[in-house]
Amino acid sequence: MQRITRQLSLWLMVVLAAVTLQAQAAQPKDLPDFTELVKQAAPGVVNISTTREVQRRSMGPWSGQGQQEIPEIFRHFFGDQIPFGPPGGQGGGSEERHSLGSGFIISQDGYILTNAHVVDGADEIVVRLNDRRELKAELVGADKKTDVALLKVDANDLPTLNIGNSDRLEVGEWVAAIGSPFGFDHSVTAGIVSAIDRTLPTDAYVPFIQTDVAINPGNSGGPLFNLDGEVVGINSQIFTRSGGFMGLSFAIPISVAMDIADQLRESGHVSRGWLGVVIQPVSRDLAESFGLEDGPRGALIADVAEDAPASKAGLQAGDIIVAVDGQAVDESTTLPRLIGKVAPGEKVELELLRNGEQLTKTVTVGDWPEEQQASAGGAQGDDPQSRLGIAVSALNDDQLERLGIENGVRIVDIDPSGAAAAAGFKPGDVIVSLDQKAIESPQQLADVVGQVASDRVVPVRLVRDGRSLFVALRLGGNDKE
Repeated sequence: MQRITRQLSLWLMVVLAAVTLQAQAAQPKDLPDFTELVKQAAPGVVNISTTREVQRRSMGPWSGQGQQEIPEIFRHFFGDQIPFGPPGGQGGGSEERHSLGSGFIISQDGYILTNAHVVDGADEIVVRLNDRRELKAELVGADKKTDVALLKVDANDLPTLNIGNSDRLEVGEWVAAIGSPFGFDHSVTAGIVSAIDRTLPTDAYVPFIQTDVAINPGNSGGPLFNLDGEVVGINSQIFTRSGGFMGLSFAIPISVAMDIADQLRESGHVSRGWLGVVIQPVSRDLAESFGLEDGPRGALIADVAEDAPASKAGLQAGDIIVAVDGQAVDESTTLPRLIGKVAPGEKVELELLRNGEQLTKTVTVGDWPEEQQASAGGAQGDDPQSRLGIAVSALNDDQLERLGIENGVRIVDIDPSGAAAAAGFKPGDVIVSLDQKAIESPQQLADVVGQVASDRVVPVRLVRDGRSLFVALRLGGNDKE
């Protein structure tokens, strides 16, 4: 009997041990606790509200359509602009538009980072601090290409956030956002880094951080934190088909943003390198046709702008750029980022593949044409082409002959927030006519654009990939309506 009792006791002990081990294995790992992070960081996060006065537009066929009906996938999300004034919007007069966003303090003497689209065209910018103080802010400068803006308020001893190193981010690590979605100040959401070094269709200069952190209208411009409470990004865009959060949000790496902020603080505008080439990805079929035995890589030059740095250095259409100063260009999207970081006037060595042979060309990098005219806040003054949001280059006789056209100018860059981008223009497109007027030079394009009344829709004939098409273009006024 004693033997049976001992056997039962041993059996029960084995069973209990197995159950305990199974229970321990089933327990999830400890989830991160963000309470201390929020306590430390919240005072440095601000709410930003803007006001601008615009001319009231006449009612068109799409007036009254809800934002959810607009077929736009990538959205900036600074919040719905709310018009104030008589209903209907017909006739003359003006109305006020308000928008909401977020930002964060980077210096005790009042410098604040946010998104450029949050403050675009604002007549008044008001910053509300964590302690409920409201301060008017001055726009030091904005860079639309990276969607970064720098503000300044008249205050001292402000709470600042710790700036981290976004280059050290890894996919899968936890991150958190603090902002003002739909005006609810200092809301906290968390998630993980879904991907790094993402390229979005209209943003060639930003290697975005993709996360699944819940982001909504009003979060734009707010900080993205790592678990150490350091800012690693600025929340900027979402991918959506509904207008709201769908699990895909994108942040500007803080390393990119701080470089832009330093330039804005020093000069009020940003200088970035420019080659003057139209590039395209190298597909597998193109790689085979160009004799790339190790598969697709590099950036294929589709065209070279006349008198641009690339043409002066002897680059040609059909060249494939595979490295910049020893840094590999694995994807075509890598090239604009590498060149954009080079100061105008500096030289770079480009490794090329031409007719199956590897060459090295030294190029003196130029300054972006539109950047040369930029002033504080990124404004272009009264330059008519700023209404389009593009940079164009002339075409020589050989280029026109290859395209099978008699006249036109090629688009070499597009402002993602400009009228041309909204109409669907792309880099590499050739503008043949605008408002039924033939375009033969960049100056003529500027002259024709300058004659188009504000908010009028005009037809534009383009040549894209060897085919002609017409696009309807709505031109705003020089006041960035």
